[in-house]
Amino acid sequence: MNIGLFDDAGWQRLLPLTWLRSACELRCGRDRLVDKVRAHVGRKLAGLWTRPELANLAAARLGLESPAPSDDWCLVNARVLVSADVQPPPAGVAWRTPEALLAVGVRAADRAGLDAGLFLDETRLEDWLRSYRTELPPRGLQLINHPWDLVHANAHELARQCREGGVRDGRIFAGVHLLHPGEIHVAGGAVVKPGAVLDAELGPIHVAEDAVIQPNAVLEGPCYIGPRSVVRPGAILRAGTSLGPVCRVGGEVAATIFQGYANKQHEGYVGHSYVAEWVNLGAATVTSDLKNTYGTIRVYVNGVGVESGRHFIGAIIGDHSKTGIGTLLPTGAVIGVASNVFTRGAVPKFVPSFAWLTDEGMTAYRVDKALDIARTVMARREQELSKPLARLLEYVAQAARAVESAGWS
Repeated sequence: MNIGLFDDAGWQRLLPLTWLRSACELRCGRDRLVDKVRAHVGRKLAGLWTRPELANLAAARLGLESPAPSDDWCLVNARVLVSADVQPPPAGVAWRTPEALLAVGVRAADRAGLDAGLFLDETRLEDWLRSYRTELPPRGLQLINHPWDLVHANAHELARQCREGGVRDGRIFAGVHLLHPGEIHVAGGAVVKPGAVLDAELGPIHVAEDAVIQPNAVLEGPCYIGPRSVVRPGAILRAGTSLGPVCRVGGEVAATIFQGYANKQHEGYVGHSYVAEWVNLGAATVTSDLKNTYGTIRVYVNGVGVESGRHFIGAIIGDHSKTGIGTLLPTGAVIGVASNVFTRGAVPKFVPSFAWLTDEGMTAYRVDKALDIARTVMARREQELSKPLARLLEYVAQAARAVESAGWS
């Protein structure tokens, strides 16, 4: 069976994380949502229906296969977190909740008429589904509505996925302390240096290929350290933390997801947060993830307040954004794409994309300058700012002004 993914209108509730990627590329546990679809629904991922400005870039990153023309198709919502093996719905059946379509078995007669706009238009999609039999989805499918849903699902997903403990193929120096070593996986090429403590008493720890745990770092499970990532000396990574590939992390981090290629090299606490790619957090950047009233947190999604119902939310930080030394981020802060926060004063709960925030106030960040910096930063990690990605950033700079207009007022 061919498996396809579609972004629906809910992608805007996942901003700023989805400005540069499909929802299925977001991380939870030790991998991305798309990887879970491949593992539990079907490996032949042959299609992606998403916004036109993103389609080619995302398809290339996902490595789509050529579809088998005679096979049936199952289309899965890109916002679905799949945590158990499921048999795809048969043709003519749609798995729905009151919130959204989660998956559908597409009838052969309908396949040719599919387009990305169908899934992005809620009214049109509702009309299209009238001829399909509706069923409730099976267990093991969770719809991700907001970025903090991923953060709060992360510890459970790590505990579910990181079941390859007892493997120690990497180099572990004398003086390393492994608590519950049967729950600890150190992959080939990884290095764990003297004085490091890997404490898997409350959950597994997975250190991926070529990652480095430097001296006196402490990791509490469940925890995942991605390929070529580095945990700095003396760092404390608390339970529920995932580092994607090529991250550099120091200080204290708790229950936080780093998408990949991000830096938090120095002291400072980051908790219950989601940090996108190519982010740099300056020394002593601190997030607040709990209100002093112990109440639920209001998060400003695209500049508009949303009651999360959660007691722990730190910061949601978009790609290519940066904070200065000593930045203090309020509870439930949202920082857009390619924003710069360099103020010792109060940081707003929402900083729009391509904003330049200093003690003098907030102004628009020049797009050409943002691209120059992105090009330099990516080259330091042997990556290239491709022309398609540069065009997408230019598009986002314009589109975000409308979507995030409440954040500029």
